[in-house]
Parts: sequence; C-alpha cells; structure tokens
Amino acid sequence: MMRTRPLKVALLGCGVVGSEVARMMATHADDLAARIGAPLELAGVAVRRPSKVREGIDPTLITTDATALVKRGDIDVVVEVIGGIEPARTLITTAFEHGASVVSANKALLAEDGATLFAAAEKHGKDLYYEAAVAGAIPLLRPLRESLAGDKVNRVLGIVNGTTNFILDRMDSSGAGYSEALDEATALGYAEADPTADVEGFDAAAKAAILAGIAFHTRVRLDDVHREGLTEVTSADIASARRMGCTVKLLAICERAADGKSVTARVHPAMIPLSHPLASVREAYNAVFVEAEAAGQLMFYGPGAGGAPTASAVLGDLVAVCRNRLGESTGPGESAYTRLPVSSMAEVVTRYHISLDVADKPGVLAQVATVFAEHDVSIDTVRQQGRLDSEGLGGEASLVVVTHRAPDAALSGTVEALRKLDTVRGVASIMRVEGE
Repeated sequence: MMRTRPLKVALLGCGVVGSEVARMMATHADDLAARIGAPLELAGVAVRRPSKVREGIDPTLITTDATALVKRGDIDVVVEVIGGIEPARTLITTAFEHGASVVSANKALLAEDGATLFAAAEKHGKDLYYEAAVAGAIPLLRPLRESLAGDKVNRVLGIVNGTTNFILDRMDSSGAGYSEALDEATALGYAEADPTADVEGFDAAAKAAILAGIAFHTRVRLDDVHREGLTEVTSADIASARRMGCTVKLLAICERAADGKSVTARVHPAMIPLSHPLASVREAYNAVFVEAEAAGQLMFYGPGAGGAPTASAVLGDLVAVCRNRLGESTGPGESAYTRLPVSSMAEVVTRYHISLDVADKPGVLAQVATVFAEHDVSIDTVRQQGRLDSEGLGGEASLVVVTHRAPDAALSGTVEALRKLDTVRGVASIMRVEGE
C-alpha cells in the first residue's frame, strides 16, 4: 500500500546534473512513487544564481540559502550535486544532523574526506549513497559494495574519465597530436574550458580512491593515489603501442598486494594489448574491469558522464535511500575494517616500455642491457632502428626496450642510470604496460 504523504527532497545545485535530476523527478513521478512506495516532493533547490531561468522548476522553490534548506527538519533526502569540498562537506554533515539522508555525486569530497561524511552518517543513523560519483550511469559502486560483498576483490582496472579516453582514442584513430585532440574534445563539449582536472588525472585519481576503498574495505584518500596525466603522451607513443599490438589508455588501477597485506591505487597512461576488453572502449565512454577471487573477471561499461547518465545514477540512489527511509532502516555504510596500508608507487610491480635515442654504433645495446641487469630488471623485447640526420647521414638510432615485470623503484632507477650513459642521447618516452 502506497503512503500518501510525500517524501521531501532538497536539491543542492541545479546545473547540468541537478537540472536533469529535477526534470526526471517530475517526468517519472508516478513510476518513482510506485517503486518507492510513496510520492516524492521537490521541496527546495539551492543555487548560486537565482535569476537564471530554470525550465520546469517552480521559481518559489529556488533559494540561495543552502544551509537553511538542509536545516529545515522536514527534509527526508538531500541530493548534493554542487561538487567541491566546501560548502558541500558542511552542508552534507548539517543535513545528517537535521535528520536527512544524503545522495551525492561529489567524487572530490568523498576522495578527500569521505571519513568525515561516513562518520556523520553513522552517528545520526542516516544513509550516504554516492553511485554517481564514479563512472556516471554505470552501476559500479553498488555491485562492488553489495553484490561482491561475499567475495574478495583483488584488482580494479578501469577507464573512468571520458575526456581523456576521447583524446587518446582520437590520437590513435586519426593520428592527431595531443593538442589537436584536446581542441576537438573541447569543441564537442567533452572537455572543460580548463581541462586540468581531466588531463592531469585528478578526476580519475579521486575515482580510484573511492573504488579502492570499496573494493578492499580500507580507507584510501586522494593523497594515497599515484597520479600522472596524459599531457606528455605523443603521437610517437601511440604509434609505438600500435606496433606492439597495443593501444594507450589513461587507467585507474587499484590492486591488492600478492601477500594481501597492502593495497595500491594509481592513475597513469599505459599501453594495453588490443586483445584486452578495455582496449575497445572508444570515444568518451567509461569501462571498469574487476577481478574477484570467486566471481572471476567482470566488466562494467557505459557512458561515464553527462547530465542524463549521471542523473540516472542519482535517481537510482534516491529510490534506494527513500525505500530505506520508509522501512526505517539504512543501507551499508563505510566498510574499512581491513585497515590495510596503501603502498607507494615505488613498490608497484609493473612493466615498462622505454624509448631511447642512442648513438648508432657497436656496443650500445650491450651497455643498455648491462644497466638493466645491474638493476635486476629483465628485458622482454628490444627493437633498434637506425636514423638519418638532416644531412642524410647516420649516427643515431632509436632503441625501444620492453621489460618484464619489476618493482617501479627498480625501473625508475634503471631509467636514471640510462640517462647517464654517454651513448644515450635522451629518453624519448617512458610508459607502463598493463592489462596482461
């Protein structure tokens, strides 16, 4: 039997995502009520610019006083889509204090200070749901948190930023350079006017922190995530990957150590074999590959950003939280019981693709191989190609080395030693190889 008194929802933020949430609440009101067991009522919308026309939203609901809105006491659920650290953190904790559960899409805040939010939700017996914080419409966090709760997740490997995937896809498919591909992404609306958060890996790193925390039942913060962007990826790197039967992706990688005593979380460009499922993820799509002990390999794929896809995830959480509200219960909170330490990047075991500019003369390869051996790094393959100078003469060569797996610290030490060789003119590029 459906309850006639509506559940009241406060919306913090009415931009691309917030406006879509409000639209979907109105458009699907009857279906949402049937699924929840009670109707929903949009009780207030907090914005910064109240004069802006917002189609489909009653102007009397608009307010610039977000604090007063979350303190009302009659609000059942607060939906936070304003982003950033403050005032979002204070507004969310205030909402808990005044009796509301929270649905958030705020990846930056959850990665930076999720512990504060989870503690406040637990203290006041309220829900904190945040499916929309990672990978847009893709159902990912709830399967990790609930469906795989009885399993042991060992690795999460994913493309979690659509902007960077679009850029790298364009560089691979059309031969465009980084700047040209970024310009196209900006023109199509995939990249912000200031793309730093995307192209320098900050966005993906926040998502990696959230994924690692859920997957390994331990607390992982943004500062724990090793981060590299894609601004140094060149057309030559893309071409070299293609010759290896690989493509280049910006990956978020969360791993449990082989001995199970620590975890790592990192974001960086990497070459992955064309045979790997993530290699076929094109345009601005996201995909996450999960490896669990019993379930095996699982892949989640779909649109990772945009108003409608993200709003879909928000509404899914809203339905779940409202059902809990009616049943006077709460869903799963933070699970950080393992308290595993987060290892540094230096301890990560990986492979390297290293491209060197070297003197084209006898003995160079032997010198390079000796440096690798001195650092206990095994070489998998080597490719050397002579190169003519501007006068059509020889004298230099391109030497590409692909290693076997070794600790990142050993590989970094190898590269530094190679730079000191008289016969090495320069290190053209360094990239990790993943996805085997």
